[in-house]
Amino acid sequence: MIDLLFGQSYYLRFDPKLRDAQQPYAPLGTLYAAAHLRSRGYSVALFDAMLAASETEWAAALDRWRPRLAVIYEDSFNYLSKMCLARMRQAALVMIDAARERGCPVVVSGSDATGDPGLYLARGAVAVVTGEGEITLGELTDALTGRSSAPLEQIAGLAFLDARGTLTRTPARPFVRDVDSLPLPAWDLVDVERYRRLWRERHGYFSMNVVTTRGCPYSCNWCARPIYGQRYTVRSPERVVEEMAWLVRTWQPDHFAFADDIFGLKPGWIARFGELVAAAGVARPFKCLLRVDLVDESVVRGLVNAGCRTVWVGAESGSQRVLDAMDKGTRIEQIEHATRLLKSAGIEVGFFLQFGYPDETWSEIRMTLDMVRRCQPDDIGISVSYPLPGTAFHDRVEAELREQRNWVDSDDLAMLYRGPYSTTFYRALHAVTHAEFRMRRAWREAARGLARPRTLEPRHLRKAAVSAYHAARLPWLHARLRQLERAER
Repeated sequence: MIDLLFGQSYYLRFDPKLRDAQQPYAPLGTLYAAAHLRSRGYSVALFDAMLAASETEWAAALDRWRPRLAVIYEDSFNYLSKMCLARMRQAALVMIDAARERGCPVVVSGSDATGDPGLYLARGAVAVVTGEGEITLGELTDALTGRSSAPLEQIAGLAFLDARGTLTRTPARPFVRDVDSLPLPAWDLVDVERYRRLWRERHGYFSMNVVTTRGCPYSCNWCARPIYGQRYTVRSPERVVEEMAWLVRTWQPDHFAFADDIFGLKPGWIARFGELVAAAGVARPFKCLLRVDLVDESVVRGLVNAGCRTVWVGAESGSQRVLDAMDKGTRIEQIEHATRLLKSAGIEVGFFLQFGYPDETWSEIRMTLDMVRRCQPDDIGISVSYPLPGTAFHDRVEAELREQRNWVDSDDLAMLYRGPYSTTFYRALHAVTHAEFRMRRAWREAARGLARPRTLEPRHLRKAAVSAYHAARLPWLHARLRQLERAER
């Protein structure tokens, strides 16, 4: 028997797009919370839903560990948890049921629960931790296990049902300012070797996730911030490099993925980080997310020194009017400039693209496609505008929301409000954009070999075949998209 069994409800198997990609990362936010509770003297265990077959494995973990308290603590560093996907919400509710059937009290923490605590409390959770969770969870556990006599009303950052069944919220918990003071994530609870096997079998390398910041200070009006709002805290580069060195010594990853909303926002942080990584000899290829207006030559030098392989940027749209309507705070020329700087330094660039923002026109959609052609990013990710509660965007389109309020999984692409075009149109646009991008990318890679016959390899011929395949599909895909556009205009 242990004190706390931690789990989370993001199951890779329930998300077809990510399941097919096979790039799983352990639930870092959950590991931070487990480490903090262990530092307070509690015994802890982990149920890792990421690699589980279904909720039945959670039930088996409850039977194995017989915890005093079950904690469904979502990984707030996994951007998909912020999307409150319906399949994962259903999994969390089933997990609450399983714990209650065994007489085990349940606490829930995460973006969806913070936004709609009543849903989880009505299902049987004894409390919902709202906002940043480690400190609140520690105080709550003290109260629930009898270590403390503090009533729930005196614990900041909670939602619960009072004796009359009324939803009660306590004042917000102040954020942890010195994030360096938190213990490192409890990686010893994870089956790291299973992750390693999956990564190396599918991709030939093993990637581990790290976080250097919490939150985001910018004001993109479609971006939900149920946990941190617009607050932003940053770890010291010294502490981050110390963690990387420990991970390298202990688990030997080949690659790092930084899960920050924005990597290295603090001026000079990336330059110092690059110096420390090089001095410590722990440089590994890594990927991160940056804003295009923060990319300059000194930032790029720091990224190169640290071993950066890939930078993802929120390009979103090729229309300046749409970017301004989103309160994005960036300009098209900054997207192009950042891409040139990064690519000239040998760093791959990925574009996040977003279609379907209110009043977006067919002409503006074509501007986005033209931007992708001009900039030639190394990868793209496509979404449609997603109105999440608590955002200015949600407030703007609330009257137009349909019965479906959340995507089922990350590849749903459903228009949840009455947007410029239909879900069918945007799914067709998704197919066209990806097919054209893959055709052009494959041809660029093939052309490098075809231009020098002496260095021609089978992979160059395979890329040429991929390019030809997509080229053959594109006329039909384009014709279908134009037909939909004319019909819905």
